Amino acid sequence: MNKLNKSIFAILFFSMFGTVTGVGIVVPLLPIYAHDLGASGLYIGLIFGAFSISRTFLLPYFGRQSDKKGRKPFIVAGLFAYTVVSLAFILSNSVESLIALRFLQGIASAMIMPAVQAYVGDITPAGREGFTMGLFNMSMFLGLSIGPLIGGIISDRFSLDTSFASMGFLTFLCFMLSFFLLPPTKSERVVSRGIKPLPLKWVLRDKEMAGLFFFRLAYAACIGVIWSFLPILADLEFSLSSSSIGILVTIGVFSSGLLHLPMGFMADRVNRNMMVVAGGLIITYAIFSFDWADSFGDLLSASVLFGLGGGIAMPALMALAVLKGGETNAMGSVMSLLAMAHSLGMLAGSLLAGLMMDVSRLRNAFPTGAVMMMLCLGLFMYLTRHKKVVFVQADQGTGPLDLEG
Repeated sequence: MNKLNKSIFAILFFSMFGTVTGVGIVVPLLPIYAHDLGASGLYIGLIFGAFSISRTFLLPYFGRQSDKKGRKPFIVAGLFAYTVVSLAFILSNSVESLIALRFLQGIASAMIMPAVQAYVGDITPAGREGFTMGLFNMSMFLGLSIGPLIGGIISDRFSLDTSFASMGFLTFLCFMLSFFLLPPTKSERVVSRGIKPLPLKWVLRDKEMAGLFFFRLAYAACIGVIWSFLPILADLEFSLSSSSIGILVTIGVFSSGLLHLPMGFMADRVNRNMMVVAGGLIITYAIFSFDWADSFGDLLSASVLFGLGGGIAMPALMALAVLKGGETNAMGSVMSLLAMAHSLGMLAGSLLAGLMMDVSRLRNAFPTGAVMMMLCLGLFMYLTRHKKVVFVQADQGTGPLDLEG
């Protein structure tokens, strides 16, 4: 494949952008809403963790099925389910119902994310993995940066229910876009090429895949800490408005999104592993910076620094994932495992930080993410050192041949 299918890419890009923007509208508002309902730090963690729990169990299944049956059916069904659940938030008036709805929202997300990312991986030209995934990831990061800002403004000027309705409207538009404009499933490369994907057990046993998994897990844990507890810190200790909190969340995600395209371009030309390591070190320092913050400016700087680290590391990481998906003919499985790592990380980060808040103090929630990043960065460096994997497919079976050195 020499050229990117721009029409399919555009549909996937704008579908993901609209969906993530809708989710981003309510992200900075849920912790405060739950706190007002009387939720403890652990329950706030569960609201975010419930989303991750349901995704974690179902991501491998939906990713694997998309390798066998095509991407479009799961994208369309997931977007429709997302729309219904988004509107159901309007009827929620208890912490328990928020947890239940986030659980259902996680199921819908498990259908969408690996299928969309695998679809992009399918149409990515060889040698442009970093640029293509960096460009596509801008849809998510820009959506998450714009969403919180819009959500804060809507909440201040209208109501929280209006924010939930806006999320449902945007996800419905994405459903319509994908349903009518994506090509029929039978024309997808994953279906038409007739190549059997590598068994999942071989993907799971690959050391390089494990390294990608652990880094993605730690990065998501840091996001879980920030999304769950930065709004509370900003509200309780700095008395910031919803709009200001939205800016705090927005600036970090926005700075990361802006870097994805140039860093993706760079990832096709320099050592991708070193980019991941450099980004991980910056992320670690940024998380510690939230604990040291004494002003709104300090919080803002820490958020920008976190975005910088993610913007450097993630395009390189996703480029490595696309290569792994191509080697295994199991792009959906690879992307689902990384999305699974994201879910587990969000769960672990939010829950551990919530426990730290309950047994100690609010600010101690943030170093939890930094420690996880340091540990998983070390695992990434160990598991991906001097490693190449050649996949040999024969009539009697398929399996990986590891080449060290």
